[in-house]
Amino acid sequence: MHWLPASDHTELIAAPVSAALHGVEGDVTVAAIDPALSDTAEFCDRYGWTLEASANCVIVVGRRGGEVRYAACMVLATMRADVNGVIRKRLDVRKSSFAPMAEAVELTGMEYGGITPIGLPADWPILVDSRVAAHPRVVIGSGVRRSKLALPGASLAALKGAEVLDLAN
Repeated sequence: MHWLPASDHTELIAAPVSAALHGVEGDVTVAAIDPALSDTAEFCDRYGWTLEASANCVIVVGRRGGEVRYAACMVLATMRADVNGVIRKRLDVRKSSFAPMAEAVELTGMEYGGITPIGLPADWPILVDSRVAAHPRVVIGSGVRRSKLALPGASLAALKGAEVLDLAN
């Protein structure tokens, strides 16, 4: 993999991600990958990253009193997001679930399998698992399947609207 400064290679990332890069602290790099290998396990196997250094962004939706609430949740690839525990309570909803693929793609302007917390709607909370926030460098989606971003976990914790919690079970 050939890592390049993301701010200099916005052609490799989704438009909403590119527009939001200026607000991201730390060293953010991007690398082109085979889009067929974008899913975490295949990516790690082919490109030599560990699951412990890969973070997944899952979009969660919940409803309360007719109001729909979304959140982006960042967890290490080795963990499962506690959607009906910690995340449901944080969203203050009766029930929460993973957003349907078509809905997540439409609302984020990103490709499924590449959704990232950078460039999401400003009113969505970004819930970052404490283990992601503490990681020196994690690989995440770039908004498209044909590349990945790498950055310090602290950069995710510093995003506008981000909260660090213990999200995984």
